Amino acid sequence: MTILDQLADSARLRVARAKTQAPLSAVRSAALTLPRESFAFENALSKPGLAFICECKKASPSKGLIAPDFPYLDIAKDYEAAGADAVSVLTEPEWFLGRNEYLREIASTITIPCLRKDFTVDEYMIYEGRLLGASAVLLICAILDSAQLRDYIQLCDALGMSALVEAHDETEVDMALTGGARVIGVNNRNLKDFSVDSGNSRRLRAMIPGNILFVSESGIRDVSDILSARDMGADAVLVGEALMRAEDRQAKLRELRGENG
Repeated sequence: MTILDQLADSARLRVARAKTQAPLSAVRSAALTLPRESFAFENALSKPGLAFICECKKASPSKGLIAPDFPYLDIAKDYEAAGADAVSVLTEPEWFLGRNEYLREIASTITIPCLRKDFTVDEYMIYEGRLLGASAVLLICAILDSAQLRDYIQLCDALGMSALVEAHDETEVDMALTGGARVIGVNNRNLKDFSVDSGNSRRLRAMIPGNILFVSESGIRDVSDILSARDMGADAVLVGEALMRAEDRQAKLRELRGENG
Protein backbone atom coordinates (compact mmCIF):
# COMPACT_ATOMS: atom_id res chain seq x y z
CA MET A 1 0.00 0.00 0.00
CA THR A 2 1.42 3.40 -1.01
CA ILE A 3 1.36 6.49 1.18
CA LEU A 4 -1.34 7.89 -1.10
CA ASP A 5 -3.48 4.78 -0.56
CA GLN A 6 -3.06 5.22 3.20
CA LEU A 7 -4.00 8.89 2.97
CA ALA A 8 -7.13 8.05 0.98
CA ASP A 9 -8.15 5.28 3.39
CA SER A 10 -7.62 7.61 6.33
CA ALA A 11 -9.83 10.21 4.65
CA ARG A 12 -12.59 7.63 4.19
CA LEU A 13 -12.45 6.79 7.89
CA ARG A 14 -12.60 10.49 8.76
CA VAL A 15 -15.68 10.96 6.61
CA ALA A 16 -17.36 7.94 8.17
CA ARG A 17 -16.73 9.37 11.65
CA ALA A 18 -17.89 12.83 10.61
CA LYS A 19 -21.14 11.43 9.26
CA THR A 20 -21.96 10.02 12.70
CA GLN A 21 -21.77 13.57 14.08
CA ALA A 22 -23.39 15.40 11.15
CA PRO A 23 -25.03 13.28 8.44
CA LEU A 24 -24.55 14.04 4.76
CA SER A 25 -28.10 15.37 4.46
CA ALA A 26 -27.45 17.98 7.18
CA VAL A 27 -24.08 19.06 5.75
CA ARG A 28 -25.52 19.27 2.23
CA SER A 29 -28.49 21.30 3.43
CA ALA A 30 -26.29 23.70 5.36
CA ALA A 31 -23.95 24.20 2.38
CA LEU A 32 -26.85 24.82 0.02
CA THR A 33 -28.28 27.52 2.28
CA LEU A 34 -25.10 29.59 1.83
CA PRO A 35 -24.82 32.07 -1.03
CA ARG A 36 -23.34 30.46 -4.11
CA GLU A 37 -19.58 30.95 -4.39
CA SER A 38 -18.27 33.00 -7.32
CA PHE A 39 -15.40 30.79 -8.57
CA ALA A 40 -13.02 33.16 -6.78
CA PHE A 41 -10.12 30.71 -6.88
CA GLU A 42 -9.98 30.20 -10.63
CA ASN A 43 -10.71 33.88 -11.21
CA ALA A 44 -7.65 34.72 -9.10
CA LEU A 45 -5.54 32.37 -11.21
CA SER A 46 -6.87 33.87 -14.46
CA LYS A 47 -5.22 37.26 -14.01
CA PRO A 48 -2.32 38.23 -16.29
CA GLY A 49 1.05 36.88 -15.22
CA LEU A 50 1.93 34.00 -12.93
CA ALA A 51 -0.34 33.50 -9.93
CA PHE A 52 0.93 32.23 -6.58
CA ILE A 53 -0.93 29.72 -4.41
CA CYS A 54 0.87 29.72 -1.06
CA GLU A 55 0.52 26.86 1.37
CA CYS A 56 -0.09 26.73 5.11
CA LYS A 57 1.40 23.37 6.02
CA LYS A 58 2.65 22.18 9.41
CA ALA A 59 4.03 18.80 8.31
CA SER A 60 4.14 16.35 5.41
CA PRO A 61 4.75 12.61 4.94
CA SER A 62 7.97 13.24 3.03
CA LYS A 63 9.48 15.97 5.23
CA GLY A 64 7.98 15.27 8.64
CA LEU A 65 7.42 18.25 10.92
CA ILE A 66 8.06 21.44 8.94
CA ALA A 67 6.74 24.11 11.32
CA PRO A 68 6.82 23.16 15.02
CA ASP A 69 5.62 26.68 15.74
CA PHE A 70 2.61 27.07 13.46
CA PRO A 71 1.02 30.53 13.72
CA TYR A 72 -1.29 29.74 10.82
CA LEU A 73 -3.21 33.03 10.85
CA ASP A 74 0.02 35.04 10.80
CA ILE A 75 1.31 32.83 7.97
CA ALA A 76 -1.82 33.39 5.89
CA LYS A 77 -1.75 37.14 6.56
CA ASP A 78 1.92 37.27 5.57
CA TYR A 79 1.08 35.58 2.29
CA GLU A 80 -1.74 37.99 1.55
CA ALA A 81 0.40 41.02 2.43
CA ALA A 82 3.19 39.85 0.11
CA GLY A 83 0.89 39.43 -2.88
CA ALA A 84 -0.32 35.81 -2.83
CA ASP A 85 -3.29 35.17 -5.08
CA ALA A 86 -4.68 32.27 -3.03
CA VAL A 87 -3.83 30.28 0.10
CA SER A 88 -3.80 26.48 0.28
CA VAL A 89 -4.70 25.18 3.73
CA LEU A 90 -3.97 21.60 4.77
CA THR A 91 -6.82 19.99 6.69
CA GLU A 92 -5.51 16.38 6.64
CA PRO A 93 -4.81 15.63 10.32
CA GLU A 94 -2.71 12.47 10.44
CA TRP A 95 0.27 12.99 8.13
CA PHE A 96 0.05 16.75 7.52
CA LEU A 97 -1.16 17.67 11.03
CA GLY A 98 -3.88 19.83 9.50
CA ARG A 99 -7.19 20.77 11.05
CA ASN A 100 -10.54 21.95 9.69
CA GLU A 101 -10.33 24.84 12.14
CA TYR A 102 -7.24 26.18 10.40
CA LEU A 103 -9.20 26.58 7.19
CA ARG A 104 -12.26 28.04 8.89
CA GLU A 105 -10.22 30.69 10.71
CA ILE A 106 -7.96 31.55 7.78
CA ALA A 107 -10.85 31.85 5.33
CA SER A 108 -12.67 34.21 7.69
CA THR A 109 -9.54 36.34 8.24
CA ILE A 110 -8.04 36.95 4.79
CA THR A 111 -9.71 38.28 1.66
CA ILE A 112 -8.02 36.13 -0.99
CA PRO A 113 -9.54 32.71 -1.81
CA CYS A 114 -8.63 29.53 0.06
CA LEU A 115 -8.09 26.04 -1.31
CA ARG A 116 -8.96 23.13 0.96
CA LYS A 117 -5.92 20.88 0.54
CA ASP A 118 -7.05 17.40 1.50
CA PHE A 119 -7.68 13.99 0.02
CA THR A 120 -11.24 14.31 -1.26
CA VAL A 121 -12.82 10.88 -1.39
CA ASP A 122 -16.48 11.70 -0.77
CA GLU A 123 -18.93 14.44 -1.73
CA TYR A 124 -19.26 15.08 2.00
CA MET A 125 -15.82 16.71 1.98
CA ILE A 126 -16.86 19.18 -0.73
CA TYR A 127 -19.94 20.34 1.18
CA GLU A 128 -17.81 20.45 4.33
CA GLY A 129 -15.18 22.53 2.53
CA ARG A 130 -17.84 25.04 1.50
CA LEU A 131 -18.99 25.34 5.12
CA LEU A 132 -15.38 25.88 6.23
CA GLY A 133 -15.05 28.80 3.83
CA ALA A 134 -13.08 27.22 1.00
CA SER A 135 -13.40 28.64 -2.49
CA ALA A 136 -11.81 25.51 -3.98
CA VAL A 137 -11.09 21.87 -3.20
CA LEU A 138 -8.39 19.51 -4.38
CA LEU A 139 -9.45 16.49 -6.48
CA ILE A 140 -6.65 13.97 -6.99
CA CYS A 141 -7.13 11.77 -10.05
CA ALA A 142 -5.08 8.92 -8.55
CA ILE A 143 -7.62 8.31 -5.76
CA LEU A 144 -10.82 8.80 -7.77
CA ASP A 145 -12.43 6.98 -10.64
CA SER A 146 -13.67 8.82 -13.72
CA ALA A 147 -17.31 8.91 -12.58
CA GLN A 148 -16.39 10.29 -9.16
CA LEU A 149 -14.19 12.96 -10.67
CA ARG A 150 -16.91 14.09 -13.07
CA ASP A 151 -19.56 14.12 -10.33
CA TYR A 152 -17.36 16.03 -7.90
CA ILE A 153 -16.47 18.67 -10.50
CA GLN A 154 -20.17 19.09 -11.24
CA LEU A 155 -20.92 19.42 -7.54
CA CYS A 156 -18.26 22.10 -7.21
CA ASP A 157 -19.82 23.91 -10.16
CA ALA A 158 -23.24 23.81 -8.50
CA LEU A 159 -21.76 25.38 -5.36
CA GLY A 160 -19.76 27.97 -7.29
CA MET A 161 -16.53 26.40 -6.06
CA SER A 162 -13.44 25.64 -8.09
CA ALA A 163 -11.86 22.21 -8.37
CA LEU A 164 -8.08 21.99 -8.62
CA VAL A 165 -7.77 18.64 -10.38
CA GLU A 166 -4.39 17.09 -9.74
CA ALA A 167 -2.69 14.80 -12.25
CA HIS A 168 0.72 13.17 -12.30
CA ASP A 169 0.88 11.40 -15.66
CA GLU A 170 -0.64 11.34 -19.14
CA THR A 171 -3.50 9.02 -18.22
CA GLU A 172 -4.54 11.26 -15.35
CA VAL A 173 -4.36 14.41 -17.49
CA ASP A 174 -6.72 12.71 -19.97
CA MET A 175 -9.00 11.78 -17.07
CA ALA A 176 -9.03 15.38 -15.83
CA LEU A 177 -9.85 16.78 -19.27
CA THR A 178 -12.58 14.21 -19.90
CA GLY A 179 -14.06 14.93 -16.48
CA GLY A 180 -14.48 18.62 -17.29
CA ALA A 181 -11.63 20.13 -15.26
CA ARG A 182 -11.06 23.86 -15.74
CA VAL A 183 -8.02 23.98 -13.45
CA ILE A 184 -5.43 21.22 -13.72
CA GLY A 185 -2.46 20.95 -11.40
CA VAL A 186 0.47 18.78 -12.38
CA ASN A 187 2.28 17.54 -9.30
CA ASN A 188 6.03 17.25 -9.61
CA ARG A 189 5.94 15.05 -6.52
CA ASN A 190 4.84 11.45 -7.10
CA LEU A 191 2.33 10.90 -4.30
CA LYS A 192 2.90 7.17 -4.41
CA ASP A 193 6.55 7.33 -3.37
CA PHE A 194 7.01 11.09 -2.78
CA SER A 195 9.93 11.43 -5.19
CA VAL A 196 10.16 14.82 -6.93
CA ASP A 197 10.72 15.29 -10.66
CA SER A 198 10.71 18.99 -11.50
CA GLY A 199 10.35 18.17 -15.20
CA ASN A 200 6.97 16.52 -14.81
CA SER A 201 5.02 19.76 -15.28
CA ARG A 202 6.97 20.61 -18.42
CA ARG A 203 6.37 17.17 -19.96
CA LEU A 204 2.63 17.25 -19.38
CA ARG A 205 2.07 20.93 -20.16
CA ALA A 206 1.65 20.28 -23.88
CA MET A 207 -1.37 18.04 -23.22
CA ILE A 208 -3.37 20.81 -21.54
CA PRO A 209 -5.27 23.24 -23.80
CA GLY A 210 -4.74 26.95 -23.40
CA ASN A 211 -8.28 27.51 -22.11
CA ILE A 212 -7.58 25.28 -19.09
CA LEU A 213 -5.75 26.88 -16.17
CA PHE A 214 -2.46 25.08 -15.53
CA VAL A 215 -0.82 24.92 -12.10
CA SER A 216 2.70 23.59 -11.45
CA GLU A 217 2.81 22.00 -8.00
CA SER A 218 5.66 20.98 -5.67
CA GLY A 219 9.40 21.43 -5.99
CA ILE A 220 9.12 25.22 -6.37
CA ARG A 221 12.10 26.45 -4.34
CA ASP A 222 13.69 29.51 -5.92
CA VAL A 223 13.54 32.08 -8.67
CA SER A 224 14.92 29.65 -11.27
CA ASP A 225 11.92 27.38 -10.65
CA ILE A 226 9.59 30.35 -11.10
CA LEU A 227 11.30 31.28 -14.37
CA SER A 228 10.89 27.68 -15.54
CA ALA A 229 7.17 27.77 -14.69
CA ARG A 230 6.73 31.01 -16.61
CA ASP A 231 8.69 29.61 -19.54
CA MET A 232 6.43 26.56 -19.81
CA GLY A 233 3.32 28.75 -19.75
CA ALA A 234 2.03 27.92 -16.29
CA ASP A 235 -0.84 30.08 -15.05
CA ALA A 236 0.06 29.47 -11.40
CA VAL A 237 2.47 27.77 -9.06
CA LEU A 238 1.73 26.15 -5.72
CA VAL A 239 4.52 26.85 -3.24
CA GLY A 240 4.68 25.21 0.16
CA GLU A 241 7.85 24.16 1.93
CA ALA A 242 10.08 26.93 0.54
CA LEU A 243 7.81 29.52 2.13
CA MET A 244 7.08 27.58 5.30
CA ARG A 245 10.81 27.22 6.05
CA ALA A 246 11.73 30.82 5.19
CA GLU A 247 12.82 33.05 8.07
CA ASP A 248 10.87 35.90 6.47
CA ARG A 249 7.89 34.55 4.55
CA GLN A 250 6.92 37.91 3.08
CA ALA A 251 10.44 38.56 1.82
CA LYS A 252 10.68 35.07 0.33
CA LEU A 253 7.38 35.41 -1.51
CA ARG A 254 8.32 38.84 -2.82
CA GLU A 255 11.61 37.40 -4.01
CA LEU A 256 9.81 34.61 -5.86
CA ARG A 257 7.41 37.13 -7.36
CA GLY A 258 10.35 39.18 -8.65
CA GLU A 259 10.02 42.07 -6.22
CA ASN A 260 13.61 42.56 -5.11
CA GLY A 261 13.04 45.81 -3.33
